[in-house]
Amino acid sequence: MRQATTTTQGDLLSRQSRRNRQSGPTRHLARRLTQLYGGLVLYGASSALLVRSGLGLEPWNVLHQGLAEHTGLSMGVVLTIVGAMVLLLWIPLRQRPGLGTVSNVLVIGAAMDATLSVVPDAHGWTPRIAAMVAGIVLNGAATGLYIAARFGPGPRDGLMTGLNRRTGLSVRLVRTAVEITVVVTGFALGGTVGLGTLLYAVSIGPLAQVFLRVFAVPPTPDGSTVVAAGRPRRAILRR
Repeated sequence: MRQATTTTQGDLLSRQSRRNRQSGPTRHLARRLTQLYGGLVLYGASSALLVRSGLGLEPWNVLHQGLAEHTGLSMGVVLTIVGAMVLLLWIPLRQRPGLGTVSNVLVIGAAMDATLSVVPDAHGWTPRIAAMVAGIVLNGAATGLYIAARFGPGPRDGLMTGLNRRTGLSVRLVRTAVEITVVVTGFALGGTVGLGTLLYAVSIGPLAQVFLRVFAVPPTPDGSTVVAAGRPRRAILRR
């Protein structure tokens, strides 16, 4: 009788161990997906706060705002269209998009428009500065969230790494040249450049590095990768 009991307990422990091994990768993937989509939604919301501050936008959003002024489309729709067009440039650069790349195109613009629809313009210096600072810090957190999920770079970041490989120029130089171009073009079209643009440029790298450590996803116990991961850090963080 004692031997039968021992055998039964051993079987239960063995089945429990198998269930734990099977559920580990599932929980790991669930965490990564949560970080990916949570980060992308937060990215769009944080960008909307910068819009409402009126004190300057991220480089690409200067362009998106300028185009929105001339087309009558919302900034989120313009962001999505431009992201899709940039993604097409990956073809000659031989870049391969991941789930995070496609999701970046589809989610951020929608999250931005949703936030803009409920958050009014800030009036007065204190609310404007608060919105600007919150937008920049939350953008850094959003960047850390979705990069740490390791589902591939956004379309604009992949453009930087693709140009880096094809031209041999440093990522820093390529990114600087592209972002100066989009800022100048966006400003000429009516996009907002100001204190927020400058503070974003100098702080987003350090902020993202901090949040990358905070939101780092540990590997699965067996070291496997559920979904092939891109390596976007160089394009986003090196300026």
